[in-house]
Order: sequence, then C-alpha cells, then structure tokens
Amino acid sequence: MTKHIGVVGVSPEGASLCLRQLSRQAAHSLPPREHPRISLHNEPLAEYIEAIEADDWHRVGDLLRRSAEVLAGCGAEFCITPDNAVQYAIHLAEHGSPIPWLALPDLVADAVLADHRTRVGIIGTRVVTMGSTYQSLLGIRGVQVLAPAGEEISSLDRIIFQELIYGDTRTESQREILRIVANLASSGCEGVILGSSETPLLINSENSPLPVYDAGAILAERALGFAMASR
Repeated sequence: MTKHIGVVGVSPEGASLCLRQLSRQAAHSLPPREHPRISLHNEPLAEYIEAIEADDWHRVGDLLRRSAEVLAGCGAEFCITPDNAVQYAIHLAEHGSPIPWLALPDLVADAVLADHRTRVGIIGTRVVTMGSTYQSLLGIRGVQVLAPAGEEISSLDRIIFQELIYGDTRTESQREILRIVANLASSGCEGVILGSSETPLLINSENSPLPVYDAGAILAERALGFAMASR
C-alpha cells in the first residue's frame, strides 16, 4: 500500500492546488485502488501572515507542527506543505513532529540541477524573492537565482497577497507577471521558479516566456513517489 500523505495547508488556494496536483499525479502513476490516502489540515491563514510579518518564525513552526500532529492523528505517515513562504520554519516544525516532512526547496533545487541550469529567476512574495529559501541552496550548487526588480517584487507581493490567496485571478495581473518573467528572461535566466503556491493560477509552462519550475507540482510528484516507495 502507498503511504498516507498529510498536507499542511497555509493558503487555502495553494492547498487546493496541491490536492489537485497530487490527485492528477496519482491518476497517471497508479491504479485507482492504489491511490494514496490524503489528509489536509490548516490553521487560519491570518495567523501565518501575522507571524511572518512579525518575523516570528518559531510561531510559524508551531503552527506547522500543530497541523502535523493533527495529520498524524488521522493516520498520515509524512507531511508536506506547498507554501513557499513558510519553508524557513520547516526545520523548526520538525522538532517534536510525530511524522517526517518533505522539504520543498531541496526538491526544486534537484529539478533545476537536473536540467543543468546556471541562472534561474524566481517569482513569489517578498519573503521568498528577497530571502534565502532557494538562493542559498542553489547558490552553493553553482546556480544563480535572480530576483525581479524592486518595484516588480512589490507588484508580485500585492498580486499574491491581495488577489491570488483569495482565488481572485485578473487578466491585468497575469499580464504583469508574464512581463516580469519576460524581464528575467532578458536578464539571462534559463528558467523561472514559481515560488508561490498560487502563481500557477496565472502562469504555467504554456504561457511562460521561460521554462517553469512549478514548486507545487514538483512537490506533488516527489511526495507521490515517496508514498509509493512502500509498495
């Protein structure tokens, strides 16, 4: 049997996309009777936003661990979260967690390296684009991660926090994100990391000016592979 997957939700839209990606991966990889059990738990998004804005990563870790405890009680054997902004706190959540975690940045880095990229762009919230979620991990492996310009980061932050986390998709916002990615391409990027679980609502491999590394889709694929390892 496949392992029971626990999904720790942060943004409801991001968690919903993750569930859909897991289901689609299972449909392509497994017979119907062997699809994994998937459980989802989330604490209120507002609590995460308040903790991140206060730079209180121990609080973020506590929220993540609380969900892991609930998921373990449901029978989940490991857990994931598709939310990029909270990846800083995964190592904090792991302490005292009753089940193991799959960390998103490592999986995305593996995908970028497999394609022999040397420079990739990243889009996401300010915490992700200006932080070290991917930058340090890829940097020590010889891959430069290029962030958008300052005003573009502000635009992405607004689109994600004021629109996408509520499922609000706007044509003008899609044009803005695609313009930002085109600028990254002009700066020599060979691909772009979608470092926000909601950005696939507006950008994908079909409309992007650059090859896309959809962090959520990569996580779903690897989580399913981990779940299948016990078969």
